[in-house]
Amino acid sequence: MSVFSAERELAVGTTVKGTKPVSGNIYPITMVMLLTAVGIVVAAFVGFNIGGSSTGVAFGPAVGSRLVRKTTAGALFVGFAFLGAWTVGRNVIETMSSSIVPAIQFTPVASIIVLFFTGASLLISNLYGVPASTSMTAVGAIVGLGLATGTLNQALMFVIVSAWIVSPLVCLTLGVVIGRYVYPYLDRYVAFTTFNLQFIQFDRSSTVPRPFINPNASLQDVVGSLLVVLIGCYMAFSAGASNAANAVAPLVGQGGSLTVNQGVLLAVGAFALGSFTIARRTLETVGDDITELPILASLIVSVIGGTVITALSSFGIPASLAVSTTSTIIGLGWGRASRISTLAELVTPTPDRPDVAVSTGALVTSRAEDAPAGPTIGDVARGEESAEKPDETPNIPDIGAEGPADIDQRSLFDPAAAKRIVTMWVLTPSLAIVGSYPVFAFLL
Repeated sequence: MSVFSAERELAVGTTVKGTKPVSGNIYPITMVMLLTAVGIVVAAFVGFNIGGSSTGVAFGPAVGSRLVRKTTAGALFVGFAFLGAWTVGRNVIETMSSSIVPAIQFTPVASIIVLFFTGASLLISNLYGVPASTSMTAVGAIVGLGLATGTLNQALMFVIVSAWIVSPLVCLTLGVVIGRYVYPYLDRYVAFTTFNLQFIQFDRSSTVPRPFINPNASLQDVVGSLLVVLIGCYMAFSAGASNAANAVAPLVGQGGSLTVNQGVLLAVGAFALGSFTIARRTLETVGDDITELPILASLIVSVIGGTVITALSSFGIPASLAVSTTSTIIGLGWGRASRISTLAELVTPTPDRPDVAVSTGALVTSRAEDAPAGPTIGDVARGEESAEKPDETPNIPDIGAEGPADIDQRSLFDPAAAKRIVTMWVLTPSLAIVGSYPVFAFLL
């Protein structure tokens, strides 16, 4: 159960002391049915887009490494997203449907407006190429409703906003620590193989096809490949836990138009439609956010981001998987960069150390010249061959001993890009509040 109590006891047509009258049964039954149907269609559209984008993020490494096919990735995503939504995700649905504002405030029209602003955040994210948070934007639209009706749970919003501030900092810090002290060692000793053919093959010589493992796979390949797929499933679980509420919470809160179980089924069904259709294009480019990351780095990002979001979802706190993973990516690049430069040197270039533009590409070029890195997800998607692994593992340079030959100066952390991303994280929920408040206050 969520730590936040639901407020479902308010009757239709009643008022809350000190607030505007709660919307009652002001619509004819046929209009209610029509608006509910429209709400379900809009919710399905939001879930469709979430499924399309989240499948690529979760299973980009597995598809890029040719460990699973796109259809298999879609099936795995839907299965584990359903598991996450059905278990942990219902806590987030409860919070967004009845705890931020009373459930009775979600009239059919109000629900459609909230879903509209949630879908608009996806559009903004796609147009600007920034992983804007649908969770944060959906909450922003609900906050606009709460402010307009005077029913906002301010104590709960303080907790949620605090979590939005702390969780990216936790991901960033973990990324910096791992990038600076752990990643170079993992990068030397953990390898992932890209296969020319799929990892799992099928013998179709008999009536019933028999699966078998690619004969070119070593024991290390088998272990690494299973790890890639398992972490993809874990990311799908986290995506289902955090994103189901974004698609259906207003409908669950809408005077009981949908139960929580029905809402989960609707959300996952929409995820599935996106996973098996538009996600195929996402999987071809294997996810914009992680395309140039080595497979090892993408797994670290997935574990940290997914764990933080799953933990928050278990407490019913809506939070963004995109924000957590992006913060981890930034931290990894920054931590890697700090092995050759201090923070002051990264921010303020000196004559003997030229300007270093820091991005996650540092993870691609983190090995010394005699220790080429494994394939990045983008390399695999483009069909490029990775360099052969050396016979002997070279020594890891000490902190401060690496130089431009070891790390590409153009490939560390770009402060301007980070500023743009953070700006969009703040801007999109703010725009949802500013846009939804006058709609709820003056038009409804």
